[in-house]
Amino acid sequence: MGQNLALNFHNNGYAVTVYNRTTEKTKNFVTKHPEIKRSSTLREFVDNLTRPKRILLMVTAGAAVDATLNDLDKFLEKGDIVIDGGNSFFQDTERRCTRLSERGIHYMGVGVSGGEEGALKGPCIMAGGPREGYDQISKMLTAVAAKSEGACCQLLGPRGAGHYVKMVHNGIEYALMQIMAEAYDLLTRYAGFDIKQVHDVFADWNKAELNSFLMEIATTVLERVDSETKKPLVSLILDSAKQKGTGKWTSQSSMDLGIPTPTIDAAVAARNLSALKPERVTASKLNNSVNRERSSGIGPNFVEQLRSAVQASIIMSYAQGFHLMRAASTEYAYDLPFVEIARIWKGGCIIRAKLLDQIKQAFMKNGDLPNLVVDPQTANTLSGLERDWRELVKTAKEHAIPIPAINASLDYFDGYRSERLPANFIQALRDHFGAHGYERIDKQGHFHTNWT
Repeated sequence: MGQNLALNFHNNGYAVTVYNRTTEKTKNFVTKHPEIKRSSTLREFVDNLTRPKRILLMVTAGAAVDATLNDLDKFLEKGDIVIDGGNSFFQDTERRCTRLSERGIHYMGVGVSGGEEGALKGPCIMAGGPREGYDQISKMLTAVAAKSEGACCQLLGPRGAGHYVKMVHNGIEYALMQIMAEAYDLLTRYAGFDIKQVHDVFADWNKAELNSFLMEIATTVLERVDSETKKPLVSLILDSAKQKGTGKWTSQSSMDLGIPTPTIDAAVAARNLSALKPERVTASKLNNSVNRERSSGIGPNFVEQLRSAVQASIIMSYAQGFHLMRAASTEYAYDLPFVEIARIWKGGCIIRAKLLDQIKQAFMKNGDLPNLVVDPQTANTLSGLERDWRELVKTAKEHAIPIPAINASLDYFDGYRSERLPANFIQALRDHFGAHGYERIDKQGHFHTNWT
Protein backbone atom coordinates (compact mmCIF):
# COMPACT_ATOMS: atom_id res chain seq x y z
CA MET A 1 0.00 0.00 0.00
CA GLY A 2 2.87 2.37 0.77
CA GLN A 3 4.38 1.92 -2.67
CA ASN A 4 1.05 2.44 -4.40
CA LEU A 5 0.25 5.52 -2.32
CA ALA A 6 3.60 6.99 -3.36
CA LEU A 7 2.72 6.36 -7.02
CA ASN A 8 -0.76 7.81 -6.47
CA PHE A 9 0.68 11.05 -5.07
CA HIS A 10 3.15 11.23 -7.97
CA ASN A 11 0.40 10.59 -10.51
CA ASN A 12 -1.49 13.53 -9.02
CA GLY A 13 1.42 15.93 -9.54
CA TYR A 14 3.24 15.75 -6.21
CA ALA A 15 7.00 15.35 -5.83
CA VAL A 16 7.63 12.21 -3.80
CA THR A 17 10.67 10.83 -2.03
CA VAL A 18 10.67 7.41 -0.38
CA TYR A 19 12.67 5.64 2.29
CA ASN A 20 12.65 2.14 3.73
CA ARG A 21 15.08 0.87 6.35
CA THR A 22 15.68 -2.11 4.05
CA THR A 23 17.75 -0.33 1.39
CA GLU A 24 17.18 -3.05 -1.20
CA LYS A 25 13.40 -2.49 -1.07
CA THR A 26 13.81 1.21 -1.77
CA LYS A 27 16.28 0.52 -4.57
CA ASN A 28 14.03 -2.06 -6.25
CA PHE A 29 11.02 0.25 -6.08
CA VAL A 30 12.82 3.28 -7.51
CA THR A 31 14.40 1.14 -10.24
CA LYS A 32 10.89 0.29 -11.43
CA HIS A 33 9.70 3.86 -10.90
CA PRO A 34 12.61 6.25 -11.57
CA GLU A 35 10.23 9.20 -11.36
CA ILE A 36 10.18 8.69 -7.59
CA LYS A 37 13.16 10.07 -5.64
CA ARG A 38 15.11 7.58 -3.56
CA SER A 39 16.49 8.27 -0.08
CA SER A 40 19.18 5.95 1.25
CA THR A 41 19.07 7.20 4.83
CA LEU A 42 16.48 8.77 7.09
CA ARG A 43 18.56 11.96 7.19
CA GLU A 44 18.61 12.10 3.39
CA PHE A 45 14.86 11.42 3.31
CA VAL A 46 14.11 14.35 5.60
CA ASP A 47 16.57 16.63 3.80
CA ASN A 48 14.82 15.88 0.50
CA LEU A 49 11.61 17.45 1.85
CA THR A 50 10.76 21.15 1.99
CA ARG A 51 9.34 22.69 5.15
CA PRO A 52 6.89 22.27 6.56
CA LYS A 53 7.80 18.64 5.97
CA ARG A 54 4.95 16.26 5.13
CA ILE A 55 5.93 12.73 6.13
CA LEU A 56 3.62 9.76 5.54
CA LEU A 57 4.36 6.62 7.55
CA MET A 58 3.15 3.26 6.28
CA VAL A 59 4.48 1.14 9.13
CA THR A 60 3.15 -1.90 11.00
CA ALA A 61 1.04 -0.82 13.98
CA GLY A 62 2.53 -0.82 17.46
CA ALA A 63 6.18 -0.70 18.46
CA ALA A 64 7.38 -0.20 14.88
CA VAL A 65 5.57 3.15 14.67
CA ASP A 66 7.10 4.33 17.96
CA ALA A 67 10.55 3.21 16.83
CA THR A 68 10.17 5.09 13.54
CA LEU A 69 8.99 8.22 15.35
CA ASN A 70 11.96 8.01 17.73
CA ASP A 71 14.30 7.85 14.74
CA LEU A 72 12.55 10.82 13.13
CA ASP A 73 12.42 12.91 16.30
CA LYS A 74 15.79 14.60 15.89
CA PHE A 75 14.92 15.72 12.37
CA LEU A 76 11.48 17.20 13.08
CA GLU A 77 10.82 20.89 13.70
CA LYS A 78 7.85 22.97 14.74
CA GLY A 79 5.17 23.03 12.04
CA ASP A 80 6.17 19.72 10.43
CA ILE A 81 3.40 17.20 9.74
CA VAL A 82 3.66 13.47 10.38
CA ILE A 83 0.88 11.30 8.93
CA ASP A 84 0.43 7.77 10.26
CA GLY A 85 -1.38 5.95 7.46
CA GLY A 86 -1.26 2.51 9.09
CA ASN A 87 -3.80 0.68 11.24
CA SER A 88 -2.57 2.08 14.55
CA PHE A 89 -4.59 1.54 17.72
CA PHE A 90 -6.44 4.80 18.36
CA GLN A 91 -5.14 5.13 21.93
CA ASP A 92 -1.57 4.95 20.62
CA THR A 93 -2.45 7.73 18.20
CA GLU A 94 -3.89 9.80 21.07
CA ARG A 95 -0.61 9.42 22.95
CA ARG A 96 1.60 10.25 19.98
CA CYS A 97 -0.53 13.22 18.98
CA THR A 98 -0.31 14.70 22.47
CA ARG A 99 3.45 14.15 22.73
CA LEU A 100 4.30 15.70 19.37
CA SER A 101 1.88 18.60 19.78
CA GLU A 102 3.99 19.75 22.75
CA ARG A 103 6.76 20.40 20.23
CA GLY A 104 4.44 22.10 17.75
CA ILE A 105 4.46 19.10 15.39
CA HIS A 106 1.15 18.12 13.79
CA TYR A 107 0.56 14.39 14.15
CA MET A 108 -2.25 13.03 11.98
CA GLY A 109 -3.71 9.57 12.53
CA VAL A 110 -5.11 8.72 9.12
CA GLY A 111 -6.99 5.51 8.39
CA VAL A 112 -6.56 4.38 4.79
CA SER A 113 -8.86 1.73 3.32
CA GLY A 114 -8.88 0.16 -0.10
CA GLY A 115 -6.07 -2.36 -0.14
CA GLU A 116 -3.24 -2.21 -2.64
CA GLU A 117 -5.48 -1.41 -5.61
CA GLY A 118 -7.31 1.32 -3.71
CA ALA A 119 -4.03 2.88 -2.60
CA LEU A 120 -3.10 3.34 -6.26
CA LYS A 121 -6.46 4.21 -7.78
CA GLY A 122 -8.10 6.03 -4.87
CA PRO A 123 -8.59 4.92 -1.25
CA CYS A 124 -11.00 6.08 1.42
CA ILE A 125 -9.12 8.36 3.83
CA MET A 126 -10.30 8.80 7.42
CA ALA A 127 -8.25 11.57 8.99
CA GLY A 128 -7.88 12.52 12.63
CA GLY A 129 -5.72 15.18 14.23
CA PRO A 130 -5.38 18.97 14.51
CA ARG A 131 -7.32 21.10 12.05
CA GLU A 132 -4.23 23.24 11.40
CA GLY A 133 -2.29 20.19 10.28
CA TYR A 134 -5.13 18.82 8.16
CA ASP A 135 -5.61 22.13 6.35
CA GLN A 136 -2.03 21.88 5.09
CA ILE A 137 -2.42 18.37 3.69
CA SER A 138 -6.11 18.25 2.73
CA LYS A 139 -5.46 19.19 -0.90
CA MET A 140 -2.95 16.35 -1.22
CA LEU A 141 -5.19 13.81 0.46
CA THR A 142 -8.34 14.71 -1.46
CA ALA A 143 -6.37 14.54 -4.73
CA VAL A 144 -5.43 10.89 -4.19
CA ALA A 145 -8.69 9.77 -2.52
CA ALA A 146 -11.55 7.91 -4.17
CA LYS A 147 -14.47 10.02 -5.34
CA SER A 148 -18.13 9.61 -4.34
CA GLU A 149 -20.14 12.81 -4.05
CA GLY A 150 -16.76 14.50 -3.70
CA ALA A 151 -13.49 13.16 -2.38
CA CYS A 152 -13.76 10.21 0.03
CA CYS A 153 -11.51 12.02 2.48
CA GLN A 154 -12.53 13.87 5.61
CA LEU A 155 -11.14 15.19 8.88
CA LEU A 156 -13.35 13.23 11.28
CA GLY A 157 -12.18 14.72 14.55
CA PRO A 158 -9.17 15.44 16.74
CA ARG A 159 -6.34 13.15 17.83
CA GLY A 160 -7.29 9.47 17.39
CA ALA A 161 -10.68 10.02 15.72
CA GLY A 162 -9.53 8.90 12.27
CA HIS A 163 -7.94 5.71 13.53
CA TYR A 164 -10.98 5.00 15.70
CA VAL A 165 -13.29 5.17 12.69
CA LYS A 166 -10.87 3.01 10.68
CA MET A 167 -10.86 0.48 13.53
CA VAL A 168 -14.65 0.27 13.49
CA HIS A 169 -14.59 0.10 9.69
CA ASN A 170 -12.40 -2.98 10.01
CA GLY A 171 -14.64 -4.46 12.71
CA ILE A 172 -17.60 -4.15 10.36
CA GLU A 173 -15.43 -5.67 7.63
CA TYR A 174 -14.79 -8.70 9.84
CA ALA A 175 -18.55 -9.09 10.38
CA LEU A 176 -19.45 -8.77 6.69
CA MET A 177 -16.90 -11.35 5.60
CA GLN A 178 -18.05 -13.80 8.28
CA ILE A 179 -21.70 -13.37 7.22
CA MET A 180 -20.78 -14.04 3.61
CA ALA A 181 -18.68 -17.05 4.61
CA GLU A 182 -21.65 -18.47 6.52
CA ALA A 183 -23.81 -18.04 3.42
CA TYR A 184 -21.15 -19.85 1.37
CA ASP A 185 -21.08 -22.64 3.97
CA LEU A 186 -24.86 -23.10 3.94
CA LEU A 187 -24.99 -23.12 0.15
CA THR A 188 -22.29 -25.79 -0.10
CA ARG A 189 -22.75 -27.91 3.04
CA TYR A 190 -26.53 -27.78 3.38
CA ALA A 191 -27.86 -27.02 -0.09
CA GLY A 192 -25.18 -29.03 -1.90
CA PHE A 193 -24.39 -26.27 -4.40
CA ASP A 194 -21.17 -26.50 -6.36
CA ILE A 195 -18.87 -23.47 -6.54
CA LYS A 196 -20.31 -22.33 -9.89
CA GLN A 197 -23.80 -22.27 -8.38
CA VAL A 198 -22.56 -20.36 -5.32
CA HIS A 199 -20.88 -17.88 -7.67
CA ASP A 200 -24.15 -17.35 -9.51
CA VAL A 201 -26.03 -16.72 -6.24
CA PHE A 202 -23.51 -14.12 -5.09
CA ALA A 203 -23.45 -12.49 -8.53
CA ASP A 204 -27.24 -12.24 -8.49
CA TRP A 205 -27.23 -10.73 -4.99
CA ASN A 206 -24.68 -8.15 -6.10
CA LYS A 207 -27.13 -6.78 -8.67
CA ALA A 208 -29.59 -5.47 -6.08
CA GLU A 209 -29.71 -4.45 -2.42
CA LEU A 210 -26.63 -6.48 -1.48
CA ASN A 211 -24.44 -4.69 -4.01
CA SER A 212 -21.04 -4.10 -2.43
CA PHE A 213 -17.31 -4.34 -3.00
CA LEU A 214 -17.04 -7.52 -0.93
CA MET A 215 -19.89 -9.18 -2.83
CA GLU A 216 -18.21 -8.19 -6.07
CA ILE A 217 -14.83 -9.66 -5.19
CA ALA A 218 -16.55 -12.77 -3.81
CA THR A 219 -17.60 -13.60 -7.37
CA THR A 220 -14.00 -13.14 -8.52
CA VAL A 221 -12.75 -15.46 -5.78
CA LEU A 222 -15.34 -18.09 -6.68
CA GLU A 223 -14.42 -17.95 -10.39
CA ARG A 224 -10.74 -18.70 -9.92
CA VAL A 225 -9.64 -22.21 -10.95
CA ASP A 226 -6.37 -23.68 -9.70
CA SER A 227 -4.11 -24.10 -12.72
CA GLU A 228 -2.58 -27.32 -11.41
CA THR A 229 -5.60 -29.28 -10.18
CA LYS A 230 -8.27 -27.56 -12.32
CA LYS A 231 -10.42 -27.35 -9.19
CA PRO A 232 -11.96 -24.15 -7.79
CA LEU A 233 -9.12 -22.52 -5.88
CA VAL A 234 -11.33 -21.55 -2.93
CA SER A 235 -12.03 -25.23 -2.22
CA LEU A 236 -8.28 -25.90 -1.89
CA ILE A 237 -7.58 -23.13 0.64
CA LEU A 238 -7.10 -24.21 4.27
CA ASP A 239 -10.07 -23.23 6.45
CA SER A 240 -7.99 -21.39 9.03
CA ALA A 241 -8.10 -17.58 9.11
CA LYS A 242 -5.85 -15.13 10.93
CA GLN A 243 -6.37 -11.58 12.17
CA LYS A 244 -4.17 -8.52 12.54
CA GLY A 245 -5.97 -7.02 15.52
CA THR A 246 -8.39 -4.33 14.36
CA GLY A 247 -11.44 -6.57 14.73
CA LYS A 248 -10.34 -7.56 18.23
CA TRP A 249 -9.74 -3.89 19.11
CA THR A 250 -13.28 -3.06 18.00
CA SER A 251 -14.71 -5.72 20.30
CA GLN A 252 -12.49 -4.58 23.16
CA SER A 253 -13.55 -0.96 22.71
CA SER A 254 -17.21 -1.96 22.63
CA MET A 255 -16.73 -3.70 25.98
CA ASP A 256 -14.96 -0.64 27.39
CA LEU A 257 -17.81 1.64 26.31
CA GLY A 258 -20.63 -0.76 27.19
CA ILE A 259 -21.97 -0.91 23.63
CA PRO A 260 -22.92 -4.37 22.31
CA THR A 261 -21.37 -5.42 19.00
CA PRO A 262 -22.23 -9.15 18.99
CA THR A 263 -21.97 -9.65 15.22
CA ILE A 264 -18.45 -8.22 15.18
CA ASP A 265 -17.56 -10.20 18.32
CA ALA A 266 -18.86 -13.39 16.71
CA ALA A 267 -16.76 -12.76 13.60
CA VAL A 268 -13.60 -12.33 15.69
CA ALA A 269 -14.39 -15.48 17.67
CA ALA A 270 -15.10 -17.41 14.46
CA ARG A 271 -11.63 -16.62 13.14
CA ASN A 272 -10.11 -17.75 16.43
CA LEU A 273 -12.12 -20.97 16.24
CA SER A 274 -11.06 -21.56 12.64
CA ALA A 275 -7.42 -21.40 13.73
CA LEU A 276 -7.96 -24.47 15.96
CA LYS A 277 -7.90 -26.73 12.90
CA PRO A 278 -6.22 -29.81 14.47
CA GLU A 279 -8.55 -29.68 17.47
CA ARG A 280 -11.59 -29.30 15.22
CA VAL A 281 -10.55 -32.30 13.14
CA THR A 282 -10.32 -34.43 16.28
CA ALA A 283 -13.62 -33.15 17.67
CA SER A 284 -15.40 -33.73 14.36
CA LYS A 285 -14.98 -37.48 14.84
CA LEU A 286 -16.82 -37.43 18.14
CA ASN A 287 -20.45 -36.91 19.13
CA ASN A 288 -21.94 -36.71 15.65
CA SER A 289 -25.51 -37.43 16.71
CA VAL A 290 -26.93 -34.62 14.59
CA ASN A 291 -27.24 -35.11 10.86
CA ARG A 292 -24.75 -32.79 9.18
CA GLU A 293 -25.25 -34.24 5.74
CA ARG A 294 -26.48 -32.25 2.80
CA SER A 295 -30.21 -31.80 2.49
CA SER A 296 -31.96 -34.30 0.28
CA GLY A 297 -33.89 -31.40 -1.15
CA ILE A 298 -33.83 -27.76 -0.13
CA GLY A 299 -37.04 -25.79 0.04
CA PRO A 300 -38.01 -23.57 -2.89
CA ASN A 301 -37.45 -20.47 -0.79
CA PHE A 302 -34.10 -21.40 0.75
CA VAL A 303 -31.90 -19.09 -1.35
CA GLU A 304 -34.31 -16.20 -0.80
CA GLN A 305 -34.37 -16.90 2.94
CA LEU A 306 -30.59 -16.90 2.96
CA ARG A 307 -30.47 -13.62 1.03
CA SER A 308 -32.82 -12.02 3.57
CA ALA A 309 -30.75 -13.30 6.49
CA VAL A 310 -27.54 -12.02 4.91
CA GLN A 311 -29.05 -8.60 4.18
CA ALA A 312 -30.51 -8.23 7.68
CA SER A 313 -27.26 -9.36 9.32
CA ILE A 314 -25.25 -6.89 7.23
CA ILE A 315 -27.58 -4.09 8.36
CA MET A 316 -26.99 -5.19 11.98
CA SER A 317 -23.22 -5.03 11.41
CA TYR A 318 -23.36 -1.41 10.29
CA ALA A 319 -25.88 -0.58 13.04
CA GLN A 320 -23.53 -1.89 15.72
CA GLY A 321 -20.56 -0.07 14.22
CA PHE A 322 -22.32 3.30 14.08
CA HIS A 323 -23.77 2.76 17.57
CA LEU A 324 -20.25 2.18 18.88
CA MET A 325 -18.89 5.25 17.08
CA ARG A 326 -21.64 7.40 18.62
CA ALA A 327 -20.59 6.30 22.11
CA ALA A 328 -16.91 6.89 21.30
CA SER A 329 -17.71 10.30 19.85
CA THR A 330 -19.10 11.36 23.23
CA GLU A 331 -16.54 9.54 25.40
CA TYR A 332 -13.50 10.91 23.57
CA ALA A 333 -14.97 14.27 22.46
CA TYR A 334 -14.52 13.42 18.77
CA ASP A 335 -17.79 14.95 17.53
CA LEU A 336 -17.84 12.46 14.66
CA PRO A 337 -19.78 13.49 11.51
CA PHE A 338 -21.84 10.36 10.80
CA VAL A 339 -23.28 11.61 7.52
CA GLU A 340 -19.76 12.21 6.24
CA ILE A 341 -18.53 8.83 7.49
CA ALA A 342 -21.31 7.10 5.56
CA ARG A 343 -20.49 9.21 2.49
CA ILE A 344 -16.73 8.62 2.40
CA TRP A 345 -17.26 4.90 3.05
CA LYS A 346 -19.15 4.78 -0.26
CA GLY A 347 -15.93 5.04 -2.25
CA GLY A 348 -12.55 3.34 -2.15
CA CYS A 349 -12.94 1.41 1.08
CA ILE A 350 -13.44 -2.31 1.62
CA ILE A 351 -16.94 -1.99 3.13
CA ARG A 352 -18.37 0.27 0.44
CA ALA A 353 -21.90 -0.83 -0.32
CA LYS A 354 -25.24 0.34 -1.68
CA LEU A 355 -26.60 0.20 1.88
CA LEU A 356 -24.49 3.23 2.82
CA ASP A 357 -26.83 5.47 0.81
CA GLN A 358 -29.67 4.48 3.14
CA ILE A 359 -27.45 4.91 6.20
CA LYS A 360 -26.38 8.37 5.07
CA GLN A 361 -30.00 9.37 4.55
CA ALA A 362 -30.91 8.08 8.02
CA PHE A 363 -28.37 10.36 9.69
CA MET A 364 -29.29 13.29 7.45
CA LYS A 365 -32.91 12.98 8.65
CA ASN A 366 -31.94 12.52 12.29
CA GLY A 367 -28.47 13.60 13.40
CA ASP A 368 -29.19 12.26 16.90
CA LEU A 369 -30.24 8.82 15.70
CA PRO A 370 -29.09 6.41 18.45
CA ASN A 371 -29.21 3.28 16.34
CA LEU A 372 -30.08 2.36 12.76
CA VAL A 373 -32.55 -0.20 14.12
CA VAL A 374 -34.93 2.64 15.03
CA ASP A 375 -34.59 4.52 11.75
CA PRO A 376 -38.06 4.22 10.14
CA GLN A 377 -36.81 3.21 6.69
CA THR A 378 -34.35 0.68 8.11
CA ALA A 379 -37.00 -0.70 10.48
CA ASN A 380 -39.34 -1.17 7.53
CA THR A 381 -36.62 -3.01 5.59
CA LEU A 382 -35.90 -5.30 8.54
CA SER A 383 -39.60 -6.03 8.99
CA GLY A 384 -39.72 -7.38 5.44
CA LEU A 385 -36.67 -9.59 6.04
CA GLU A 386 -37.49 -10.90 9.50
CA ARG A 387 -39.56 -13.99 8.71
CA ASP A 388 -37.04 -15.40 6.21
CA TRP A 389 -34.20 -14.53 8.60
CA ARG A 390 -35.74 -16.63 11.37
CA GLU A 391 -36.46 -19.57 9.05
CA LEU A 392 -32.87 -19.57 7.86
CA VAL A 393 -31.52 -19.64 11.41
CA LYS A 394 -33.79 -22.58 12.25
CA THR A 395 -32.55 -24.50 9.20
CA ALA A 396 -28.90 -23.97 10.14
CA LYS A 397 -29.49 -25.05 13.73
CA GLU A 398 -31.35 -28.20 12.68
CA HIS A 399 -28.38 -29.26 10.55
CA ALA A 400 -25.64 -28.26 13.03
CA ILE A 401 -24.08 -25.74 10.67
CA PRO A 402 -22.57 -22.87 12.68
CA ILE A 403 -23.74 -19.39 11.75
CA PRO A 404 -22.32 -17.31 14.62
CA ALA A 405 -22.58 -13.91 12.89
CA ILE A 406 -26.06 -14.39 11.40
CA ASN A 407 -27.34 -15.84 14.66
CA ALA A 408 -25.75 -13.07 16.78
CA SER A 409 -27.31 -10.50 14.46
CA LEU A 410 -30.79 -11.90 15.02
CA ASP A 411 -30.28 -12.04 18.80
CA TYR A 412 -29.10 -8.43 18.73
CA PHE A 413 -32.14 -7.42 16.71
CA ASP A 414 -34.47 -9.18 19.15
CA GLY A 415 -32.66 -7.90 22.22
CA TYR A 416 -32.49 -4.27 21.13
CA ARG A 417 -36.24 -4.28 20.49
CA SER A 418 -37.16 -6.04 23.76
CA GLU A 419 -38.84 -3.72 26.24
CA ARG A 420 -37.96 -6.15 29.00
CA LEU A 421 -34.89 -8.39 29.30
CA PRO A 422 -34.03 -10.91 32.07
CA ALA A 423 -31.36 -8.66 33.61
CA ASN A 424 -33.59 -8.33 36.69
CA PHE A 425 -32.85 -11.98 37.45
CA ILE A 426 -29.10 -11.35 37.03
CA GLN A 427 -29.32 -8.38 39.40
CA ALA A 428 -31.05 -10.53 42.03
CA LEU A 429 -28.31 -13.16 41.79
CA ARG A 430 -25.57 -10.49 42.00
CA ASP A 431 -27.19 -9.00 45.08
CA HIS A 432 -27.47 -12.44 46.69
CA PHE A 433 -23.80 -13.42 46.35
CA GLY A 434 -22.16 -10.00 46.32
CA ALA A 435 -24.54 -7.49 47.90
CA HIS A 436 -24.32 -5.41 44.73
CA GLY A 437 -27.80 -3.98 45.18
CA TYR A 438 -30.48 -3.30 42.60
CA GLU A 439 -33.08 -0.79 41.49
CA ARG A 440 -36.84 -1.44 41.46
CA ILE A 441 -39.54 -0.68 38.90
CA ASP A 442 -42.01 0.53 41.55
CA LYS A 443 -39.77 2.63 43.82
CA GLN A 444 -36.94 5.12 43.52
CA GLY A 445 -33.54 4.41 45.04
CA HIS A 446 -30.97 1.64 45.43
CA PHE A 447 -31.96 -1.50 47.33
CA HIS A 448 -30.35 -4.57 48.91
CA THR A 449 -32.01 -7.72 50.23
CA ASN A 450 -30.70 -10.16 52.84
CA TRP A 451 -31.60 -13.21 50.73
CA THR A 452 -30.64 -15.78 53.37
